[in-house]
Amino acid sequence: MSPFVAEILGTALLILLGAGIVANTILNGTKGKAGGWIAITTGWALAVFVGVVVAGPYSGAHLNPAVSVGLAIAGKFSWEQVPVYVAAQFIGAMTGAFLAYSMYKDHFDTTDDPGLKRAVFCTDPAIPDNFRNLLSEILGTFVLLVCVFYFTDPEVNDGNGTTIGLGSIGALPVAFVVWAIGLSLGGTTGYAINPARDLGPRIVHALLPIKGKGSNGWGYAWIPVFGPVIGAALAALLYMSF
Repeated sequence: MSPFVAEILGTALLILLGAGIVANTILNGTKGKAGGWIAITTGWALAVFVGVVVAGPYSGAHLNPAVSVGLAIAGKFSWEQVPVYVAAQFIGAMTGAFLAYSMYKDHFDTTDDPGLKRAVFCTDPAIPDNFRNLLSEILGTFVLLVCVFYFTDPEVNDGNGTTIGLGSIGALPVAFVVWAIGLSLGGTTGYAINPARDLGPRIVHALLPIKGKGSNGWGYAWIPVFGPVIGAALAALLYMSF
């Protein structure tokens, strides 16, 4: 599988499962209705795990433009590949959002609140405050990238002097970091910490003929795009300073 295809598939699975847990928790008539914040943060963490497991061996599983940019700033990823990865991530994010909507369409149709419908696709601040909302996305992504920079591949010895990787278990640390960010820092904005995760599905929300949908929230959309990039850049600069 090429890195481009891997980033599309991994990001699509990430958003399908991530948007899916939100839909299952907040839309009317679902089995998971009113599951709460613990369900949402856990679902997103597991969605990241799935995306990383699938894409990791082929692309490194960035699944996030902020990760690609942060790694490039730190000299750990080629700048020439950044546009390729970002394009794949947006294609994947939009595909995953469309699939989540298609599956939950009946529940979208029976939900009256347009804000809840949009929340399946993208983030929104609990209390609108551009400075603190931007700070939230910066800090959340900063934590993510700092951890990414210091992750090491776990290895075990097979008893014959050969070290072997733990394979998919290596995706667990990323999932735990995203879970921690959601639980601790996600209450203000919904922790996009990923421009493709927010903007891609927001575009899909704008394009789809969703029954009773409201605003696309374009006035807020710049924050979950620029905040994560700033946070990633700061994490890269910190990493480079040591």
